[in-house]
Amino acid sequence: MGSSTDIPLPEPGADSLNDRMAKSSGAMLWLGAAMVGLGIAAIIFPNFATLAAEQFVGWMLLFLGLTLLFGSFSILGTGPFFGALLVSLFALFGAMFLIVNPAVGALTLTLMAGGIFLFQGITEIALAIAMRPKQKWGGMLLSGLASLLLAVLIFVGWPAISLSVLGILFGVNFISTGIAYILIARQSRRAA
Repeated sequence: MGSSTDIPLPEPGADSLNDRMAKSSGAMLWLGAAMVGLGIAAIIFPNFATLAAEQFVGWMLLFLGLTLLFGSFSILGTGPFFGALLVSLFALFGAMFLIVNPAVGALTLTLMAGGIFLFQGITEIALAIAMRPKQKWGGMLLSGLASLLLAVLIFVGWPAISLSVLGILFGVNFISTGIAYILIARQSRRAA
């Protein structure tokens, strides 16, 4: 009988990550530039950015709910069918709530954004630590710290913060992440 040691595993290390980053440096550069542009637009038009994000999530939940609803009728068995049907109805209820009540939906999404920024910050800091032997890892670290700061601002100020703050926070987050992507792409091109 084979053991788990029989399975060849890729060698861990920063070189394989840097090789993959060098191959995608062009796409990463354009993604970074697009994120900086969107971030600037979100800061200039924060109320629009807040409502656009809220409506986007609402419509995505509507699409998800309808897909799950129709898909639930193809599931065999009473328990799984009703489970899928219940999930689809929750998604549809959430979608209608967000689409019909954009202001209240924006408050809810502000709290959710705090959780997303917290997770993103932790992930980007971990990536920066993995990249640390190479130059420009500080850009990713800075982006991770900015995301953590945004999460703290949301959690401390919620719900009293205005609806426009969500658009501004997304703008700052997009700009910091975009700059980090641009710095990494430029360094990856030089290293390749």
